[in-house]
Amino acid sequence: MFQMLGVFAEFERSMIQDRVKAGLNRAKANGKILGRPLTNDNKEAEIIATLNTGTGILKTAKLHCVGTSVVQRLKKQLIHRGK
Repeated sequence: MFQMLGVFAEFERSMIQDRVKAGLNRAKANGKILGRPLTNDNKEAEIIATLNTGTGILKTAKLHCVGTSVVQRLKKQLIHRGK
């Protein structure tokens, strides 16, 4: 009995995955941009200017109302450009 329940659960999970993938493909075909919205260039320039003054990642993120991952990504780009 438990094996039958497991088989049905696995089948249902597979069906859900297929529906999600189909929905994502349909959205892409309709021209939707998936993922998080990009940070605009003006805000990125302001963040870079703040980082160049020596301000830390957390404080910079709070000052510009962005996540720390955005600031970390920009700081990493700065480091790689400098080398």
